Amino acid sequence: MIGSYKAATALGNKTLTELGDCTRRRGDMPGFAKAITAILGAMRGEDEQEFNMTRTVLSDPVLTQKVLRLANSGMYSAFGQHVNTVSKAVLVLGTEAIGHLALGLKLIEELAATSTDTTIAHIEMEKAVLAGIVAQQIAYTAESRHGEEAVVCSMLHTLGRMMLTFYMPDRWHELQRLASQSSRSEEEAAPDLLGLSLEEVGHAAALHWGLPSSLVNGMRTVAPAEAGAEVTPADWIAGLSTMAASCAESLWHDDAEGAEKVKQLTESYAGMLGVNAPNLMHAIEQAKVVAANDLTIAPLSRPAERRAKALAKTRQRAAGNKILLSGLADMRDVLDSASPGQMVQIALETVYKGLDFSRAVAFVRNRKDNQYAAKISFGDGTRELLPAMTFDDAYEPNVFHAALNSDRVIFIENARDAKFAAKLPLWWKNSLSEARSFVILPLSANGQPAGFLYGDWDDSFPPISLSATEFALLNDMRAMVVRAVERRHGVVPEAVAR
Repeated sequence: MIGSYKAATALGNKTLTELGDCTRRRGDMPGFAKAITAILGAMRGEDEQEFNMTRTVLSDPVLTQKVLRLANSGMYSAFGQHVNTVSKAVLVLGTEAIGHLALGLKLIEELAATSTDTTIAHIEMEKAVLAGIVAQQIAYTAESRHGEEAVVCSMLHTLGRMMLTFYMPDRWHELQRLASQSSRSEEEAAPDLLGLSLEEVGHAAALHWGLPSSLVNGMRTVAPAEAGAEVTPADWIAGLSTMAASCAESLWHDDAEGAEKVKQLTESYAGMLGVNAPNLMHAIEQAKVVAANDLTIAPLSRPAERRAKALAKTRQRAAGNKILLSGLADMRDVLDSASPGQMVQIALETVYKGLDFSRAVAFVRNRKDNQYAAKISFGDGTRELLPAMTFDDAYEPNVFHAALNSDRVIFIENARDAKFAAKLPLWWKNSLSEARSFVILPLSANGQPAGFLYGDWDDSFPPISLSATEFALLNDMRAMVVRAVERRHGVVPEAVAR
């Protein structure tokens, strides 16, 4: 059986058991489980919650762009504009809002890229993508703080149909025949054949994946509220997901009949969603334009080459110095409110992106244990290396202690020079020796070393050299972190780790 969901009938439980067997044989729907696990894990993190979300976002350039755009939107103007780093965006938006945005985008990407055995399954997935795009445009028009959650619920609203078409296509065709013979929809005929509704199938899968109850609640079908009726946030989300899924079904074929149905839906749900019908129609028209880039087989879609070109354009990066300057601006904005740990996160993210590092790691001094230990990292494979990146704080004649004692930024152009080998400690050789060049940014507070930021480049990058401007920006950045540590009157340096 899918998860621990119990159907009301024996036939329903049998269906869920068969569906569970199918998912175990074939694996979770492509991309779904992996994306959901990573993002929900970041949302549920404890000590490293904010950093986990930052790392999750930064793993995808498109998601990074969307998060920064949302943080700089009018809805969050009270927090100040010019949010240039994901770390600051997490402070402004909160991990829940970013989690819903991330989950929605990941589902769109995975659904749009899914290659299935049957065309019908791919069609249902594309309709789900389209529903999410419709919800996103409407939520933006409504200026709702619940928009990103509604987007996810809208895409998952027809999850039962997707599960059935993907895992049990024969049963789906049987359901279609039954519905046609009895002049009913598949949803109406489902209880007779399956012992439960398609919506219940979707909820069972959602619970199996561990989705929050608020998202599962938002996947339910809700009829338009009567004029003047009070609409709770939960009902608003469910109402939008219901309307968006219905719109997607009607829009997918891009014909006159579907257009008329969409018009009826906007008139029915306008009052409940708090957006007048003409503005709903405008939002849906905008969604159709966006969908042309995200769909692959729907009549709405455009040639794949144009979609690929648009995606490539969104991945273009700004110049390095501009990123460093933007990160410094973020740090100044939050200096009086952010914790030392949050300042370290912003600084590390900024240098990682601005200098195009292969890897970036923040080390913190723990006076109690008399050692330095890696706490935060960016770059492929770095998280697994964190436990190995520790060393005693007692002085040793190597480049790291030299940087910490001198309190100066150190740039090593060729770490593989045989003459330099003696200045590299064993822990570095065992964990970071793929680096060809690296930079150390020492952090001192109250005259004592508190930790340092480290970044390197491997052989995939051309020879590196840092300009005087870049050195100046790096010094400004570490000075901002030190000010945050020292601002916490009497706080010990290792508090940077918190």
